Amino acid sequence: MNQPETLFETRWLGLYRIGHWDFAKRPNADACVGILAITPQDEVVLVEQFRIPVQQKVMEVPAGLVGDEEEFRGEELAATAARELLEETGYRAGKVELLLATPTSAGMTPELTHLFLATDLVKETEGGGNEHEDIKVHLVPRAELRTWLKEKEAEGYLIDFKIHASLWAAGL
Repeated sequence: MNQPETLFETRWLGLYRIGHWDFAKRPNADACVGILAITPQDEVVLVEQFRIPVQQKVMEVPAGLVGDEEEFRGEELAATAARELLEETGYRAGKVELLLATPTSAGMTPELTHLFLATDLVKETEGGGNEHEDIKVHLVPRAELRTWLKEKEAEGYLIDFKIHASLWAAGL
C-alpha cells in the first residue's frame, strides 16, 4: 500500500496524493456511521441540518464520525452509532445491527460509511446534537416516507443518499 503525500492539512480535513490521484481525508476520523432508526410506531427518525459545503438544508439519517473525539477513540462502531443516535435525536436504541459498510465516495476519500439499523427505540431526551450542531428531528411514518421526501425536495431540501441506501439494505 502506497503512503500518501500530504498536500494540505488542517485539524479537520486534509488533501493528499498517491501517484497521480489527489483525495481528501479527515485526519481525526477513519469512518462514519449512519443510523436508520425505526420507532415502535413504524416511524423513520430523520434529522435536518444546514450543511455548509452545499449551502442548503439536508434531510439525513442520524450520523456521525468514528473516533473524531479523543474520549471515543477505539469505540466499537455499533456503540458510536448508538451514541450518535441518542445525541442527535434523543432516542436510545435497544437493538443496533450493522446493515452494510461502503465507501463514502471512493474517488474522493478512503472513508467508509457503516450503515446501521436501530430498533426498540425509547425517547430519553430532546436530541438536537451538541453545542456546535443545530439539528431538527423529524418522525416520518414509514409508509409515507417517499412522498414526504419528495415534498421536502420540492421545498429545496437536499436528500442524503444514506436514507435510501439504509432502507434498501434493511429490506424496507
